[in-house]
Amino acid sequence: MYFSFIIPVYNRPEEIDELLQSIVLLDFDTAFEVVIIEDGSSITCEAIIEKYKEELDISYFLKSNSGPGDSRNFGMQNAKGDYFLILDSDCILPTNYLKEVEKSLNSQYVDCFGGPDKALDSFSNIQKAINFSMTSFLTTGGIRGGTEKIDKFQPRSFNMGLSRAAFEASKGFGNIHPGEDPDLSIRLWNLGYNTKLIKEAFVYHKRRIDWNKFYTQVNKFGKARPILNKWYPEYAKITFWFPTLFCFSFIVSIVLLAFNISIFSILYLFYFILLFLIALIQTKSFQIAGFAIVASIIQFYGYGRGFLTSFFNLNILNKSAERAHPELFFKLK
Repeated sequence: MYFSFIIPVYNRPEEIDELLQSIVLLDFDTAFEVVIIEDGSSITCEAIIEKYKEELDISYFLKSNSGPGDSRNFGMQNAKGDYFLILDSDCILPTNYLKEVEKSLNSQYVDCFGGPDKALDSFSNIQKAINFSMTSFLTTGGIRGGTEKIDKFQPRSFNMGLSRAAFEASKGFGNIHPGEDPDLSIRLWNLGYNTKLIKEAFVYHKRRIDWNKFYTQVNKFGKARPILNKWYPEYAKITFWFPTLFCFSFIVSIVLLAFNISIFSILYLFYFILLFLIALIQTKSFQIAGFAIVASIIQFYGYGRGFLTSFFNLNILNKSAERAHPELFFKLK
């Protein structure tokens, strides 16, 4: 297999520098290429690319802004490989990444895979707390592909592999964002392609976000899910309602305290204590464990509110997805 890394970037030259440095250090003897797509950035990474031209087979494309999904499609259309490795620009690769991918695909080939993400020691405490929230089994962390699912695994585009054959058959990513990766996974399944998780092919995902940006991100995740449920009702699950129900039940538990009914508040207190202890064991930091509670609350509230808003707009007001939430759709050029 000839691998092509497909990496869209928007105003993040420092991230590309870190990612390319990690690609240079990969322990892999077979040739591969790197394709960077500058998605209409005002701060380009062209000077960064020049640094690595002697060490990597690298291609650089500058195009007008049309979103990450369309930029990935553009990169795959211009790549030479027969298997594409799609990364976000805020990722850093461990040295064994390509070896793990190749070993898994040689053992059990699929046309699309996803890998999990982890945090580096150099990440900020807030980044580590958000990473915990986005990957923990105690939260809605499964939405980011950290654990295998009971039914079918939906790869996420921060760390995703896609064969050329599957790309050409599916036409790649749509123009919704976020949500373009589960949309692609479902269309691939409907075309007869299989997906899987490669647990060993993890990336260090930097998550360039503060609390406000994290809320915006998970709120958009929540808004996207009812749209996908509307497009593909056969894949809708009751578990998608859990963040909304978590928030609603939390409010009810506070109200019941006024009537001296404390059992539900005690259950929530137990949950947050458990969350703190698991985060403390994993991170060995009281501050990160405390931040993990904040991150989890933001995640539940942001996702749950976004989901409920989108569900109401689509199913009660009968609005189209593009009209209800134009912020989730890029206008393709």
